[in-house]
Amino acid sequence: MLFDFPDFDNHELVLFGRDAATGLSAIIAVHSTALGPACGGCRMWPYANDTEAMRDALRLSRGMSYKNAMAGLPLGGGKSVIIGDSRKDKSNELFRAFGRVIDSLGGKYIAAEDVGISVADVMMMGQTTRHVAGLSGGHDASGDPSPFTAYGVYLGIKAAVRHKLGTDSLKGVRVAVQGLGNVGSHLCQRLADDGAVLTVADIHADAVSRAVEKFAARAVAPDQVHGVDVDVYAPCALGAVINPRTLGEIKAKVVAGGANNQLETDPMGEALRSLGILYAPDYVINGGGIINVSAEVTQAYDRDSVLRQVERIPVTLTEIFRRADRENRPTSAVADQMAREILSAAKGGDKKQAA
Repeated sequence: MLFDFPDFDNHELVLFGRDAATGLSAIIAVHSTALGPACGGCRMWPYANDTEAMRDALRLSRGMSYKNAMAGLPLGGGKSVIIGDSRKDKSNELFRAFGRVIDSLGGKYIAAEDVGISVADVMMMGQTTRHVAGLSGGHDASGDPSPFTAYGVYLGIKAAVRHKLGTDSLKGVRVAVQGLGNVGSHLCQRLADDGAVLTVADIHADAVSRAVEKFAARAVAPDQVHGVDVDVYAPCALGAVINPRTLGEIKAKVVAGGANNQLETDPMGEALRSLGILYAPDYVINGGGIINVSAEVTQAYDRDSVLRQVERIPVTLTEIFRRADRENRPTSAVADQMAREILSAAKGGDKKQAA
């Protein structure tokens, strides 16, 4: 039963969308609307089974609630997943069908780009619903959020390196980037420009070849990148990369990357702390993209304002790092507590208003 599912966290709504004509199988999970309409990306992935897809949707949507809360955005948390191979199963009809599923929620959920989904795909959804963001056209269109996500991750890595390694410079700092999609590739560019020494991995050989040539990076296999002898491990692909199998193999002193749900389970945060590894909570460091999308959804889009807000990410991370040190607690637990306090206060305000 859904309510007994391990990753169900009192989600407000879970919707299963199916369109036989286009082959659409999708899940929309709305975790919280305490701060505003739920906003979060749509992910397209060839999940091995429905249980994997459900777990991803539930965990990602909770992460979006926390991410939006910690970024100070007037948005709730939601996420959607489409079951399929983004390299083979896309069609305009499928995305228009998914747009109709989104539209059935009447604005309770706003979709944007995520793994396997391009801005063009979101634009196609927008033909059948207005509840999408991250668009490339229109008066307040914000475009691809990936560069903003990468910018926030880059700033977050600098903050983590400063806190853990005691240096303000990334020159010579060894960084392993796992995942060379839109976020990972933009991140590599910024790190390389600062003189970082890069190791890269991706499931797509062409992406690896480009990074090796462009950034003078060293390539390793995707299942080995977590254990490379580097200063910073930056997961920028899928989640659950910090797990009992990988934990003992991590040599980096900092884990800071753009992927969502990097910890397979909550206890992994304490496990990292006990090993002396500084973890930058994923939904804090990777908040740049949703900050950019939020500016499109909630106000007239202003790129300079977005950049100023993204530049607050390292400030928030530093506060988390220092509080975790003072309280001798994992950074993940500190961030979760801070996010829950913001959501709880918002819910309390709603109740007072209703009364």
